[in-house]
Amino acid sequence: MSFGSPNNPYEQPQNPQNPQQQPGYGYPQQPPQQQPGYGYPQQAPQGVPPQQGYPQQPGYGYPQAPQVPASAYGYPQQPGYGAQPPYANWGQRFLGLLVDMLVFVVPYIIAAVGAGTKVWALAIIGYLAVIGVGIWQLIREGRTGQTLGKQAVGIRLVREIDGQPLGVGMAFVRRLAHFLDSIACYLGWLWPAWDAKRQTFADKVCSSIVIRTN
Repeated sequence: MSFGSPNNPYEQPQNPQNPQQQPGYGYPQQPPQQQPGYGYPQQAPQGVPPQQGYPQQPGYGYPQAPQVPASAYGYPQQPGYGAQPPYANWGQRFLGLLVDMLVFVVPYIIAAVGAGTKVWALAIIGYLAVIGVGIWQLIREGRTGQTLGKQAVGIRLVREIDGQPLGVGMAFVRRLAHFLDSIACYLGWLWPAWDAKRQTFADKVCSSIVIRTN
């Protein structure tokens, strides 16, 4: 018994040898397109140029560009970790201190002459000159690392960690710390003669070193 209509032009007769075939609507069915699986190259449609991928970035294992040291750009390498600074010896430090003491001779003589002759104006001028020279030397040492004596013998006072000047405040603290060099029979002043870093006790407290500049 058949429910189909003989007058329906869109109905297709069933194939008795293939009972799974479903009736269509008058249009031939297209076979399903096979999707490309993983690992198989996809075919580009005709007339469309293939797309280029992103350039491959260098991964691990590629040689890296050599690092250029800072000295190649004109910056001097500062004495610090990994570098051996040229420490000033005890003789150079002594000569620098001697020159710094001679700087105070002239204003001190003026102050002494004024006090001895009771010319108090001259004495006051001399004492003010002594104080002024001391402050000027301190500021110079804190900012540049050199007093007149250190500059004359070619040495410089710097921080041990980076080779930069101490600064005025820390230079003043170092001057006070020289008390430690004098309290033990002036042993601290002689300590740079055999110390590995040529430091006095004040230098060790303030983490400072004295290096050669030439």
